[in-house]
Amino acid sequence: MSGWLAAVALGAAVALLLPDAPRARRREPRARPPRPSPPLLLARRRRIAADQAAVLEVCDLLSADLAAGRPPAAALAAASGRWPPLEQVVEAERLGADVPEAMRLLADRRPGAADLRWLAGAWHVAHESGHGLAAALDRTADGLRARRRTRRLVDSELASARATARLVACLPLAVLVMGSGAGSDPWSFLLGTPAGWACLAAGVTMIAVGLWWIELLADRATAP
Repeated sequence: MSGWLAAVALGAAVALLLPDAPRARRREPRARPPRPSPPLLLARRRRIAADQAAVLEVCDLLSADLAAGRPPAAALAAASGRWPPLEQVVEAERLGADVPEAMRLLADRRPGAADLRWLAGAWHVAHESGHGLAAALDRTADGLRARRRTRRLVDSELASARATARLVACLPLAVLVMGSGAGSDPWSFLLGTPAGWACLAAGVTMIAVGLWWIELLADRATAP
């Protein structure tokens, strides 16, 4: 019975090391904060995915409103109703400040808003060249949709790698359970001897490092 309890405890420890599959992945472009725990990592990825979708929708809304003849300030105010973080860009427009720079600052502060740099570039070029801002934002929205399709393709490819890593991480536990069912007693060695404790600690450490390394490589592959 103690062997089965140890198996359950070890399984729970391994499960805590396995992060869920992400919706979309993006790391901080400049700062590299300490890696969060799996639940926080999942919540962060959800916020990033939501911000990426919101930026694309904001671009579409701005393009449609400007094409309909709405002033840029009113179009920005309407778009901020869909995505509240855009309010600081609206405030910059009201004060006569640099709108593209305000978009870039917002993109730096929110990892999921990195695509705002494309909107900032289109806004700046249209302002400097005198060409239609609505057309520039419409082309930018098309580009963002293409980038979004690419992200989804990369995420689908990375999902299989993450699933394989989780499967491999669970194999040692499966082997121990099978060994116990076959009549041997590996738990008495692992939990009852100093050498067993050392092997157990080394194994769990290597599993954790392997999963962390897979996630790090995935983060780099999906960085903007």
